[in-house]
Amino acid sequence: MKVTEFDLPGLKLVQPKRFGDARGWFAEVWHGERYRELGITETFVQDNLALSEHGVLRGLHAQEPCAQGKLVQVFMGEVFDVAVDLRVGSPSFGRWHGVTLDGDNGLQFYVPPGFLHGYYVLSERALFGYKTTNIYSPASEFAVRWDDPSIGIDWPLAGTPRLSDKDSAAPLLAELPESRLSRFAG
Repeated sequence: MKVTEFDLPGLKLVQPKRFGDARGWFAEVWHGERYRELGITETFVQDNLALSEHGVLRGLHAQEPCAQGKLVQVFMGEVFDVAVDLRVGSPSFGRWHGVTLDGDNGLQFYVPPGFLHGYYVLSERALFGYKTTNIYSPASEFAVRWDDPSIGIDWPLAGTPRLSDKDSAAPLLAELPESRLSRFAG
């Protein structure tokens, strides 16, 4: 297994080993002890799947309290996946990092608690899955506008993205009270 770390503390790109032959391939996509050795030490408590069509943009979402870390991957199709550091006191507060995930490359993106998360579907359809370190808490959930100019995400858009009503109405980061944000533990 190979891991890449980024300049936003805590983000990791994980490449599980694949074993293939003429029949296809096999990969172990979760093994608690091996992931702890990579520095992903949280306990995952919920798994989610989402099927989306081309041009769908989901995000940017977070929870506070009840912040969720996420280990995300694509099983079919391709997405541009983004994490934004929202931890007050973090040296990378408000900065983003994006990666392309697809069913062929098998990459996983670990997004720690305290980050906004979102993705844009590049393929005709995408089956997106993720493990979370905390259960979904509707009372704790919030969104930030996907095109917030203070964050400046360079989305690889092909036209106007398809958004949920909630994401269309999301506020700018500057409009959120600081009490909605996680704290950087250092």
